[in-house]
Amino acid sequence: MSEQRKAYPTDVSDDEWAFVAPYLALLPADAGPRVHDLRDVFDALRYIVKTGGRWRLMPHDVPPWPAVYQQARRWVAAKVFEHMADALRMVVRVAVGKAAHPSAAVLDGRARQSTRESGSRAAADGYERKNGSKVHIAVDTLGNLLALEVTAASEQERAQVFELAADVQEATGQSVRVAFADQGYTGGQPAADVGNHGIALVVVKPAEAKPAEAKKGFVLRPSRWVVERTFAWLGRFRRLARDYERLTETRAGWHGVAAGVLLLQRLTDLVSESS
Repeated sequence: MSEQRKAYPTDVSDDEWAFVAPYLALLPADAGPRVHDLRDVFDALRYIVKTGGRWRLMPHDVPPWPAVYQQARRWVAAKVFEHMADALRMVVRVAVGKAAHPSAAVLDGRARQSTRESGSRAAADGYERKNGSKVHIAVDTLGNLLALEVTAASEQERAQVFELAADVQEATGQSVRVAFADQGYTGGQPAADVGNHGIALVVVKPAEAKPAEAKKGFVLRPSRWVVERTFAWLGRFRRLARDYERLTETRAGWHGVAAGVLLLQRLTDLVSESS
């Protein structure tokens, strides 16, 4: 953080910056000197994603919003946040005694309300009764993000499993063998789509309950609850609470930022617990 500005709660810590700086600092050989401190730019991006503020309403003591936005778009185009999250996920998994790459994944999708910036993604989801976009994610059994797809809200979850499974295997080195999902993924085609990538699809049905107990509040479903928790974690980032982005890749990119922030916090907590 530059000495000229005050600290914000969303700022990256020194330990976090030591990890993420190599991913953010890559430049072509003929690049000139930086105009703005890279750490300040990353802090400003985290501020936007966490608080949900408008670009033009960013604090005046951080780099100008066009500079932050342009650098953030370059990071998204280079898939910097995906690479960073992949590395962090492996470190966190090893730190808690698990293999670096998971053997199981959990799939689900959530619709988010549209705004006028959403454009063609602003389609109706009859099940969730929302007009907006839908985020389809795959997580490991710790709830860490493995892959993500953004579509119109009218798109069914089962139609995205082929691409989602391909992204999962790319991110994990082909280690995933089983994927858990809810009844929205029922059918022969979704099973075949994930099967093409060496994954067995297991549809987790609601536990049997007495009529008086049925659909009475939140019901914890074995092997699936972790993805619900991940959506709750992501929901704490106000920029993700609605679809504020014009470009699909930008919306996906901000989810990558949030996933990285969550993993950095988890890693910091693990280091504190062990010290």
